Amino acid sequence: MDVAAYLDRLGLDRPAVADVAALRTLQDRHLAVVPFENLSMHLGEPIVLETGALFEKIVRGRRGGFCYELNGLFAALLRELGFDAELRSAKVFRPDGTLGPPFDHVVVHVELDEPWLADVGFGRFSRFPLRLTATEAQADPEGEFLFLDAPHGDIDVLRDGDPQYRIERRPRDLDEFVPTAFWQSTSPDSHFTRGPTCSLPTRHGRITLAGDKLIVTTHGVREETRLSGDREILDVYRKEFGIQLDRAP
Repeated sequence: MDVAAYLDRLGLDRPAVADVAALRTLQDRHLAVVPFENLSMHLGEPIVLETGALFEKIVRGRRGGFCYELNGLFAALLRELGFDAELRSAKVFRPDGTLGPPFDHVVVHVELDEPWLADVGFGRFSRFPLRLTATEAQADPEGEFLFLDAPHGDIDVLRDGDPQYRIERRPRDLDEFVPTAFWQSTSPDSHFTRGPTCSLPTRHGRITLAGDKLIVTTHGVREETRLSGDREILDVYRKEFGIQLDRAP
């Protein structure tokens, strides 16, 4: 991996030490610069969960991705920088409180002075890494996060009291997520295949382009604008997300 090119994509210098401060900076910048998006599924592009392919897409191609792509490549970067970083499988809580299947999501477990949770691939989530051993709620610009014990040694993650996902403790390799990533990117029952979306946090909220709908949230106030056509959609991808496309997804 060309670490210098990846760090340039993030607008960062190489950290002198692989410590908590560096991890915080890396996660914060990754979230601010690399969009959460599912455009490949609506452009006929395959999802390839290999470090080289992800690097070409996200770094060279200046694109984003969904959880398997973003956290998969971020974990590889962390390892190159000297961090002890492993992937973990997570089940996502549905709106009705039930759990999704195994490998529904992937997170990054980083072992420093204590274990930390890093996640740059869940859409709206914590801006900074979270202490996995904390028993008290942890304040973050994106909300208050709490870890609770779950069956079989798993860990439930709550944001502002609402369950987000359940993490298992066993380390996983990126290729173990290939079958679920294929289902997520191809099944009509997957919410990812129902329409294109692209999202980034902003200084005071979030900006999202869902199909032809531009959604800007500022200080909790949501404003929606319907774009007039493909040309305007492509302009928003370029100006707001730094993504150059030949055609609208």
